[in-house]
Amino acid sequence: MASPQSAAAPGVAAAKPDRTLFVLSLGLFFLWGFATVLIDILVPKLKGLFTLSYTEAMLTQFAFFIGYFVFSLPAGVIVGRIGYMRGIVVGLVIMTIGCLLFAPAARMGVYEGFLLALFIMSGGITILQVAANAVISIAGAEGSSSARLTLAQAFNSFGTFIGPIIGARLILGGETAKPADVASMTAEQLSSMRIAEAASVQTPFLGIAALLVVLVLVFWFRRNLLPRTEQAPASGLGLNLLGRPRVLFGVIAIFAYVGAEVSIGSILVNYLMQPSRLDVVAVRAGELVSFYWGGAMVGRFLGAAVLRSVNPGHVLMACALGAISLAVASAYTTGLTSAVAILAIGLMNSIMFPTIFSQSLKGIGEDAPKAAGLLCMAIVGGAILPVITGAVADRAGLSIALIVPILGYLWIVFFGRYTART
Repeated sequence: MASPQSAAAPGVAAAKPDRTLFVLSLGLFFLWGFATVLIDILVPKLKGLFTLSYTEAMLTQFAFFIGYFVFSLPAGVIVGRIGYMRGIVVGLVIMTIGCLLFAPAARMGVYEGFLLALFIMSGGITILQVAANAVISIAGAEGSSSARLTLAQAFNSFGTFIGPIIGARLILGGETAKPADVASMTAEQLSSMRIAEAASVQTPFLGIAALLVVLVLVFWFRRNLLPRTEQAPASGLGLNLLGRPRVLFGVIAIFAYVGAEVSIGSILVNYLMQPSRLDVVAVRAGELVSFYWGGAMVGRFLGAAVLRSVNPGHVLMACALGAISLAVASAYTTGLTSAVAILAIGLMNSIMFPTIFSQSLKGIGEDAPKAAGLLCMAIVGGAILPVITGAVADRAGLSIALIVPILGYLWIVFFGRYTART
């Protein structure tokens, strides 16, 4: 799952921070990638634990990704006021609180508790994205900033690649092919079962919280490594920029892309468990999700080479058409063919976020920071489209539900064609 690159790092004088700062920042990218992808593993676990419909289960993604919409603008103000290093500390603290809240949610066995924990965690990650992208940009020579950001994105992708493997074993490790018959349980038995099973959900998040506490201390003691330059908040929200077709279409494309990527990632475990697909137990299906995100990681390296010589709009069109073809193929086939097709969509997703982001800002000039803010807020697509996908799945099945991400990819085809011509 990609994180937005900072359009600029205004208000920060040229600095020469030590190499340790750059390495620590890479750790931030890895951790929030790892934490974010665990939600894909939470969806089937919480769905079974609380006997939820697909629509209700997708509220886990809604609770997390709505944070991008709620916290993006406040995050920019906070970082502008206190500086990038202190901003990272604040983001780490909030993310730590969110991870720690998984413990009381598990002890109480209350679904809403997990949603609250995810929402708070997303607030911390949003602040981290605003601050850490800028730190990566200035943690070395200006000429190599793009290379550093690409490396940081690779670490983020590495986190999303290994997250499902570890998360599946910790969260879904106790799952069997035959789930408990909750219908025959008394209220007391059901509550006890949920509390016992929920204990596995908190384990990876408490581990992440422990690592975050270490990073909080490290970044706090290094908080003066970069100059603290207060920035005046930009006037207005930049909504007038939506009058420019390139920005408007790009905002919709980010919304569609994130929504499509998260929708597919969220249903993968249940999709692969179907008898008509691989008919595997939950833990095995969860481990296979890593191929979806691993494809995105590999695709970024391949895409970086391709984009040097091919029009980005054409590459974007080709990848979106590839994603549509794979989704259709998976829906209309069975067994290994269907499974491979849906997992391969991750490879098609790889270049979409950075390409849409950069093409949306092309020629925008000094309004780039405001336009970038609008694009970041459009990540809320990860909250909206999965819920719609879940609603379709409840009524027509998981295969038909793929129509929702397919529609998102269709818009990206249009956006790629538009940018290739302008």
